[in-house]
Amino acid sequence: MGPILIWGAGAIGGTCGAYLKRAGHDVSFVDIVPAHVEAIRSSGLRITGPVDEFSVVAPAFLPEQVQGMWRHVFLCVKAQDTEGATRAITPHLAQDGYILSLQNGLNETIISRIVGRDRTIGAFVNYSTDWIAPGEVLFGSRSSVVLGELDGAITPRLEELLGVMRDFEPDAIITDNIWGYLWGKLGYGAMLFAQALGNLGIADCLARPELLAVWRALAREALAVAAAEGVRVEKFPMFDPAAFMPDAPEGAARAAIARIVELNRHSAKTHSGVWRDLAVRKRRTEVDVQIAPIMEVGARHGIDTPTVRRLVALIHEVEDGKRPLSDDNLLELLQP
Repeated sequence: MGPILIWGAGAIGGTCGAYLKRAGHDVSFVDIVPAHVEAIRSSGLRITGPVDEFSVVAPAFLPEQVQGMWRHVFLCVKAQDTEGATRAITPHLAQDGYILSLQNGLNETIISRIVGRDRTIGAFVNYSTDWIAPGEVLFGSRSSVVLGELDGAITPRLEELLGVMRDFEPDAIITDNIWGYLWGKLGYGAMLFAQALGNLGIADCLARPELLAVWRALAREALAVAAAEGVRVEKFPMFDPAAFMPDAPEGAARAAIARIVELNRHSAKTHSGVWRDLAVRKRRTEVDVQIAPIMEVGARHGIDTPTVRRLVALIHEVEDGKRPLSDDNLLELLQP
């Protein structure tokens, strides 16, 4: 594979890109934080945490500094920045190139609308990372990496990309159902957004027995909308859709949540990136582009998603400074 441009060198892009650079790939980074860009190209991008410790020096640019044409672009920005970043990439994207969406949400729909479905590749990522400071990213734990063409085809470029991505995650796979993984991540992602309303970490928050009804409702609403879209939701380590189907017993959901809790207890990343946005970085979250589409797509199918709707509203209140972070906030998701 030729040169790779990582657009967004934060938690997801910084981790993946650093591994690929260390493996000998020609990797360049783009980021909007000047201090981060300078660190990557001078002292280096440091990966810290329990998984690995290393540093790489690589070419890095601000968006306005990018030149030339690129065939392989990995987009790793926050969901709300997808459209702007894709439009900035477009003049530099080769006609036979593609944008790989290493993001959370259904951002492939945005990217493909701008550059075309034939120049878009989807991905499901669930590894645990955090941007700590300019030049430093914490790698908390490994997890799934799944790649897929939007139409489900298994193409030569997808197989080539898999070979490259295995230099980062040896267990990466390709799929003919990338939308099934992306909708599954929405079900799990809704739980992480709920966690961000309080101060307990992911494991301790999901372990609260009085909130089991919340986790069931959020997952069921996402799964109902996915079904209406004709999507077969896929299972991954953090999320078993079968446990949250309408006919699934409460015990199945309880066991599934217990597994999520146990997996998160082994990660150095204790809180979600959403929580860091609200509590640490004091910035707006991805909720409008990542979670709100569940209720928006649901509305098109006549499906009401009241728990998701309340979650989005509560996140907005925290973003706007109208509501403090509190573990009691999650109890409001139980209201009818």
